Amino acid sequence: SETPNVRAERKGRVVLLTFVRTASLNALCDELVRDLGAALTAAEQDPSAGCIVLTGAGRAFAAGADIKEMAPLTFADITTSDKFKAWQCVSECQLPVIAAVNGFAFGGGCEVAMMCDIILASEKAVFGQPEIKLGIIPGAGGTQRLIRAVGKSKAMALILTGRNMTAEEAEKAGLAAQVVPHEELLPTAMKMAEEIAGMGRLSTMVAKQAVNGAYETTLQTGVQLEKRLFYSLFSTDDKREGMEAFISKRKPAFTHK
Repeated sequence: SETPNVRAERKGRVVLLTFVRTASLNALCDELVRDLGAALTAAEQDPSAGCIVLTGAGRAFAAGADIKEMAPLTFADITTSDKFKAWQCVSECQLPVIAAVNGFAFGGGCEVAMMCDIILASEKAVFGQPEIKLGIIPGAGGTQRLIRAVGKSKAMALILTGRNMTAEEAEKAGLAAQVVPHEELLPTAMKMAEEIAGMGRLSTMVAKQAVNGAYETTLQTGVQLEKRLFYSLFSTDDKREGMEAFISKRKPAFTHK
């Protein structure tokens, strides 16, 4: 399926979502975010989907929020509309989401990438939170997620100067998991997504929940969460199949139940 903003394609158990608002460098207007939310929900509700890859067409992953859309807004306008609430569709998606960052990921684009579970970057990718240059600050998690990814000093430097970070710098700082040649970005992302989607769907969803729990809790609380989630998987068919396959020295045939 395709809207003027987002193209959705099923490739086996992987759903590939592509921002296609290329004339605006995939600027994240309200309509695009609604289309993205609908596409993510459709993937979650599809029992044969196991992983999502999110990327951009053209030169940008997403060059930020749509400034022309935001420029006329007052404090009352943006507060009552709660503009960024809809963006949480990315961070709240139950399925693993890989960001394949193909180019510019500025402002909201960088924030959306950080909402994903894994960031793979093309050598042409550029990250940044330049909101300070517009007299504002990041508003969709940039000040919170960037510091968790790269530490306080680097996060402060990027946010207070509005400078950019290259793909290589992003990998070195821990923001990106891997940098690959530009033409290898999508094949690399799809290969990883296929690998993830080949695991038991319940276990990958629960693993995502457990890892994300580390953001929100103390170590002791997080370890307790992990233990409960670990135990819960002993009620699944996939646990039985996975362990029997290991003992029998064969490949498991997960049923995602």
